Amino acid sequence: MYQVNPDIKKSETLDKRFYQDHKAWDLLKSYTFSQGWHLSVEKNSNTDANLIPFVLLSDFLDEPLLWALSHQNQWKCLSNVCTHRGNILVDQPKKSRLIQCGYHGRCFHLDGQLKSMPEFEAVEDFPRIEDHLHSFDYEKIGNFHFVQLIKDDSFFTLFGDFIKRMFWFPFDLLVLDLKQSVTYEVNAHWALYVENYLEGFHVPFVHPGLGEKLDYANYETELFSLSNLQLGVAETDSPCFDLPQDSTDYGKSIYAYYWWFYPNLMINIYTWGVSINIVEPIDSNKTRVKFYTYLLPQAHQDYDPNLIRQTEMEDEKIVQSVSKGIKSKFYPNGRYSVSREKGIHHFHMLLCNDLQKYSQ
Repeated sequence: MYQVNPDIKKSETLDKRFYQDHKAWDLLKSYTFSQGWHLSVEKNSNTDANLIPFVLLSDFLDEPLLWALSHQNQWKCLSNVCTHRGNILVDQPKKSRLIQCGYHGRCFHLDGQLKSMPEFEAVEDFPRIEDHLHSFDYEKIGNFHFVQLIKDDSFFTLFGDFIKRMFWFPFDLLVLDLKQSVTYEVNAHWALYVENYLEGFHVPFVHPGLGEKLDYANYETELFSLSNLQLGVAETDSPCFDLPQDSTDYGKSIYAYYWWFYPNLMINIYTWGVSINIVEPIDSNKTRVKFYTYLLPQAHQDYDPNLIRQTEMEDEKIVQSVSKGIKSKFYPNGRYSVSREKGIHHFHMLLCNDLQKYSQ
């Protein structure tokens, strides 16, 4: 498989063959993405319904899931596939006391347990465990709701450093603003988009508007187990956080916290709220990027949606340019800037570790 030298001073970047390697694509799809934690925004955008269907990573994992609010006022994340013949159970958000299949009438309680099934009186050993709807692990941070398809204990491995660092931020007050939330398709491999996000090296060259807000000389990247943080220090007169004394960053003028979580989630924290980037693979040359805006009450004076959109468009343009460039037969790979590209090196190390582990 692929290797990246752990010593960034000596390392070369990931071999360009990775971006067109179908075996690597399939391994990451079957293991890394299938076993990872995924942010579900759908639950925030449908406040009146108690049944909210969604598809996890459309055109990639394509897993039909369902948020269901039980009579005990507990949310559960269930499979949205009938256990009889595989029909999709709920196709749009709604209120209902039960989950009933429109194909043959199989009926489930809101916790996913089978309630009834017509014409099954003569069936032996029924119901089995498999006849109930599968329930998936679910965790939350404030108003962020995370789902995992394959159960393990990795949630705090992934998000623990984030929770500790950002303990003071009022995530439970965030409100999703669908009007300022958009989706783009980028003509590039998903990993190229992640790589671009993981370094501030390009900011002075690609993002002049954003560059005016950031003190580039003091821009920092911190690495954790399965995540990393780019600490955007504010330029003079730029908005910055009023941090509590027990914050790790007390005394610093922070314009933004740019958090990345392996493999495809970005949570960008500003004084006005949070911008979410979810990078969804489609194929080796196409990626869907979903941008969600969450606003804090009475903090909109610092919010500049035009700057956010401008930065997104600039990123899309440069990533598509790289996608074309790496196809050149004269480009095998590159080297890392030790001071500016620690995040990319970290990402490439995680990819190589997964590919070696899952290819055995």
